[in-house]
Amino acid sequence: MSTPVGRYGVGYVRGEVLELVPHQGSCSSVEELLELRGAASGPVAVDLFCGAGGLSLGLQQAGFEVLVGVDIDRYALETHSALTPGMHLDWDLADPSRVEELSDLLLKLDVTLIAGGPPCQPFSKAGRSMIRDLVRTGRRPPKDVRRDMWQSFLNVVETVRPPAVMMENVPDMVLDRDMLILRTIVDELEGLGYGVDVQILETREYGVPQYRQRVIIVALEDRAEFPWPHERWATSDAAARPTSISLRDAIGDLPDVEPGWRGGHSGSYRGPQTDFQKAMRANVPKGGGEELTDHVTRAVREDDLAVFRILDSDMRYSELPTELKRYRDDIFDDKYKRLDWDKPSRTITAHIAKDGYWYIHPEYHRTLTLREAARIQTFPDDVRFAGPPTAALAQIGNAVPPELGRHLGEALLSALASPRERPWQTREVSEVLADWWRKPRRLTIPWLAAQNRWTALQAEFLLDRARPNLAHQVWQFISTLKTPELTLERRADLESVLTGLQRAERLPALLDIASHLHDHPEDMESRDGLRRAGVPPSVLDTTLRIRTAGNEDPVTARTGILRLAALFNQSRVDQFNRRSDGRIAVARLIGVEPPDIDAPGSDVAAVAGPAHLALFELAESVCRPEEQDHDNCPLRLWCPAASDLQPQNAAKLPYEPYV
Repeated sequence: MSTPVGRYGVGYVRGEVLELVPHQGSCSSVEELLELRGAASGPVAVDLFCGAGGLSLGLQQAGFEVLVGVDIDRYALETHSALTPGMHLDWDLADPSRVEELSDLLLKLDVTLIAGGPPCQPFSKAGRSMIRDLVRTGRRPPKDVRRDMWQSFLNVVETVRPPAVMMENVPDMVLDRDMLILRTIVDELEGLGYGVDVQILETREYGVPQYRQRVIIVALEDRAEFPWPHERWATSDAAARPTSISLRDAIGDLPDVEPGWRGGHSGSYRGPQTDFQKAMRANVPKGGGEELTDHVTRAVREDDLAVFRILDSDMRYSELPTELKRYRDDIFDDKYKRLDWDKPSRTITAHIAKDGYWYIHPEYHRTLTLREAARIQTFPDDVRFAGPPTAALAQIGNAVPPELGRHLGEALLSALASPRERPWQTREVSEVLADWWRKPRRLTIPWLAAQNRWTALQAEFLLDRARPNLAHQVWQFISTLKTPELTLERRADLESVLTGLQRAERLPALLDIASHLHDHPEDMESRDGLRRAGVPPSVLDTTLRIRTAGNEDPVTARTGILRLAALFNQSRVDQFNRRSDGRIAVARLIGVEPPDIDAPGSDVAAVAGPAHLALFELAESVCRPEEQDHDNCPLRLWCPAASDLQPQNAAKLPYEPYV
């Protein structure tokens, strides 16, 4: 029988519905909760948007007492209530009255940590405009507006002001072109006095047997710094680093099953073999050593079974025989995926509740069971999941792996016990960069100050990485070509200039763009239009960073800026993960900067923020690959490359440090 569609958009059908007994420490009144708080021996944490409780379980394993969980999915909340003591609230935090009610409750608990994974929906264009305007005028969004979930999360933090805050989400939620959600979260937390650290973590480096990335934001009171677990392992605590775990190490002890939600496993369970398997079985009640709960999976269609029988872990859907394909292989080239025994699993997501084609067992001709999926997420074998099987799979797929939560929780407790002030904040770095940009100077990249989008686009297309003197000479001519029509009319002159620069081969492509924009002038006004005109992505991002289109505010991470960010952060974001970790590093330098309303002849809606423009210029003038001019670098107070400058030498700097 069908049950209502859950929060994850999956129709919960078939299979038995599991009802769980609440934790013995569960309570239903504030009085009971306060009594439980008084008896707590460890620091108290709350988990907002808690889901099934993967993060809560990990925090408990680390030493936190998780006493409040909030979610609107009834089955997930039932699972959470079986795992943790305290109150489990079916409250919609999109409702401002619930946010206020929750904040009042948490104020009574002396909470150490507010954690959670609020959904992050991208800003609309109107939303981006509002945020930038509020920053420019020194205001913040009104608290009585019905806000997105992550904003509700921040409202609770603002009222409660716990010593520690932790947010987690999938990278796609915060790594959109503008990264405005991430930049706004950091800005608001810093405005509350927290030190904020952001990382994309690969969970397999934390003892989780799957390829799975999560964005983690940690904020600590009094501007304290958060030492990430892997940073500690790289120095004094190398023995604590988890080993990489293969799928065989994780689930190789679990026997085959008869497909179908009411099927069972064949043969007897021999028991755990590896350290990971033993850890997963550690809390199984005595006398139940051979019991395997939730080791069931969906039935297999006959046509799917024919595919499973010939599929290996290296084969893609597009490589299957034509007669076995039920879907278009130009769209679903990886519709089926058999997992590899000797590698971690692919990411377990809520999609596993819809179908299991991405999660075909490494050996058996079926999809993963609930227990196998839970193991891969590092849920111990004694953890059960409320509701029908599809609801359980959705909970498992959406959870934070408890093992990741444990490592983060232990690192948080260590950081709170021995706080260390973070050396810099995004707000202060952004302000110093903006001040430096506004000082009069001869720009190495003169078109950074362009007042015309077409001239900026042409210069970036034709002069990228040109020697400064030659770039200035050619810019004097390009800056007069203010429309595509003028460029087309003077193509012969432009070709002559570019020939001397040995860049004439770039001209035909530029003329094609000019012809398109001549015929479709409206395409000059938007990113999509410029893309239709044939502007390459790198040129497009830089152009829109210099002269924005409408509410565009892209975080541009080109080579020079990434090199600067890597040097500043003592990282390798200029070499690896440039579009993820690299763009986060750049976003942390520029923050939620307002447009430069003081720029000559500026149109506020179309002028990029000065801090980001400063990075363009710094990368080409002060922080070049062959040498760094520390004496003239506005970031030298914090940059490790200029370590001879300590805070006591701030009086020597050519600007007033941010206070």
